[in-house]
Amino acid sequence: MSHLGSVVVAAIALLAVAATPAYAEGPKDQAALSGLNEVKVAFDLQNGDGKVLLKQLEVIDETRQSLIEQGVKPQFVLTFRGPATALVQTDQSQIKPEDRDYASKIAEKIHPLRAADGINSIEQCAVAVRLSGTKPENIVPDVKIVGNGWISLMAYQAKGYGYIQP
Repeated sequence: MSHLGSVVVAAIALLAVAATPAYAEGPKDQAALSGLNEVKVAFDLQNGDGKVLLKQLEVIDETRQSLIEQGVKPQFVLTFRGPATALVQTDQSQIKPEDRDYASKIAEKIHPLRAADGINSIEQCAVAVRLSGTKPENIVPDVKIVGNGWISLMAYQAKGYGYIQP
């Protein structure tokens, strides 16, 4: 009987290990999110490196999805200005050759984000458009041109949006 008991205990232990997921669920943010139903954030996107800007957009989207999964409604505004302006336009000749593929991927990422739950606005600063020599008609169609990105960011902050410059 003692041998049979050992076999049963070993079998139960083996089943317990087999039933445990190989990767435990990742960390969550309950402590920080405690008491919140929504978060409002304005992202100030200025990076002129295509690879970096694309990664920032991916992480913003991951953050948006994570908030939703944790029961908190995101209210995100994405603002492009400065060197990032060149990467949200359709005129490939105005984009550095090494960034052209990334600019296309950025436009492809922006398109579904524009309609995604929790994205309130995706904006491009008209001052940055003018200073960079970009034509307003060449800005990616899913991006709204606003008069002045700083004014837009000030207004969102006055309305309770947190400011993040990745």
